[in-house]
Amino acid sequence: MKTPSFILTGFCLIFILNYSTVKGQVLPERDRAEMRDAILKDRFENVLPKLMDENGIDMWLVIGREYNEDPVMKTMLPATWLNARRRTILVFFRNKATNTIERLAVARYDVGDNITSAWDKEKQPSQWGRLLELIEERDPKTIGINVSEHFGIADGLVQTDYVELMDILPSKYEDRIVSAEKLAIGWIETRTSKEMELYNQLVTITSAIIDEAFSGEVITPGVTTTDDVVWWMRQKVTDLGLETWFHPTIDIQRNDEELKSQVESFSKGEKEKVIIPGDLLHCDFGITYITLNTDCQRHAYVLKEGETDVPSFLKAAFEKGNRVQDILTNNMTLGRTGNEVLAMSLTQGREEGLRPAIYTHPLGTYGHSLGTTIGMWDSQNGVPVKGDYPLHENTVYAIELNTTVNIPEWKKDIRIMLEEAGYLGVNGFRYVNERQREIKVVR
Repeated sequence: MKTPSFILTGFCLIFILNYSTVKGQVLPERDRAEMRDAILKDRFENVLPKLMDENGIDMWLVIGREYNEDPVMKTMLPATWLNARRRTILVFFRNKATNTIERLAVARYDVGDNITSAWDKEKQPSQWGRLLELIEERDPKTIGINVSEHFGIADGLVQTDYVELMDILPSKYEDRIVSAEKLAIGWIETRTSKEMELYNQLVTITSAIIDEAFSGEVITPGVTTTDDVVWWMRQKVTDLGLETWFHPTIDIQRNDEELKSQVESFSKGEKEKVIIPGDLLHCDFGITYITLNTDCQRHAYVLKEGETDVPSFLKAAFEKGNRVQDILTNNMTLGRTGNEVLAMSLTQGREEGLRPAIYTHPLGTYGHSLGTTIGMWDSQNGVPVKGDYPLHENTVYAIELNTTVNIPEWKKDIRIMLEEAGYLGVNGFRYVNERQREIKVVR
C-alpha cells in the first residue's frame, strides 16, 4: 500500500487532489444539521399525513427512552438531538376533517422545531397521565403503536413501555390499539425529492472513494493486502467526516483458486491476501451521510505485465452481471411483491442461460431498511412475509445480486457480484447514479 501523504511528499499532491474533490461535496456539520432538519420538516408536513391516511391510523404513538430509542424515533429526532431525553413520547394526531396533523411530545422539551412539548409537569405530574389526557381530548378511532413480528425496525415499543401504556388506558381505548407496522414501514421506506437530491450526491461520494481505493494510488501489486485497502477505506470515510454502517470487504478471485460456495462467501468472509497482478478484485462498501446510507459492490482487475486492458473473457462475464441487473429492474413494477419479482427474474435469467442469484433489499434511512425484500442469498425460493410486501413508489433499494460464469481460460467458475442504489418512482425504476458498466483497471 502506498505510504500515507503526511509521510511521502511525492504522493501528497495526488492524494490531496483526490481528497479535495470528494471533500468539497461533504457539507460542514452545521450545514448538514440544517439540511437534515429541513428534510425532516418536509417529511412531517408532506409524507406523514398521507401515510397516516393510507393506513387508517388517527393517532400514532412513538415511545422510547434515552439510549434505548425506538428505531423509528431515531429517524424523527432533530440534528441537535443525538438521542432521546429521559422517556420521550411522540404523539401524531391526524384530523382528516380539518386536514391538520398535530405533532406533540409528552416530554419536558420541544423536540426541535417540528414537535411541540405538550406536558407541563407542574400541572400534571404524571407523564403517562398527560398522555391519557391527550388521547381523551382527541378521541382517536385508531391508535397505532410500533409492534411487529417480522419487521424489526417497526417493532420498537419495548415491553416495559407497552405494559405501562396499556395499564393507563381505559378499556374503550385498549380496543382501538393497532399495530402501526405498515405506517412505520412507509415512514422509513419513503423518500422525498429533497432526499433524492442528497442521495445522488451520496452515491457519487461512495463511487469516488471506491475508485480511489481501486487505483495505483492505493494498491501496489505484490505489496498491498486486501485488509490494507479495507482499512484505507475506513480511514478515508473518517477523514471526510462521514460514517460507514458496516465494515467494508475486499475479496479476490484468481485463476488458480476454486470459487467459494455462497455459504462460505457470505458467512465466513475471506482471509487477508496480498493483491497480485491478474486478480479480479471485488468490494462491498457503504457510507452514511445525513441519515441516508449507500451499499455498493464493484469489481476491478489488476493488470499483468504486458496487459493494457481487462481480458475480454472477464469483460464478457461482467456483461452478464449487467444483464441480470436489467432483468431484475425491468421486473420491478409498483404493486408487485418481492417474491413475484424474484421468481420472474430468476426464471427469465435461467431461460437466457444465466446462473443468477438475487438478494435485493430496501435501502435508505437504514442500510438493511424497511420495505420489500427481493430474495436473500440463502432464500432463492422466496422470503416469507418480507418478500410478500409489495413495491411502493418513492423507495430506494440496494440492487444486490450475482451471476456465476464459467471461464474456460481459467478452467473454473467465477462470480460477478454487483450492488447499486436504485430508485423506484411513479415513472418506473432508475439507478440513483450511474451503475458500473465495466471492470475498473488497476495499473
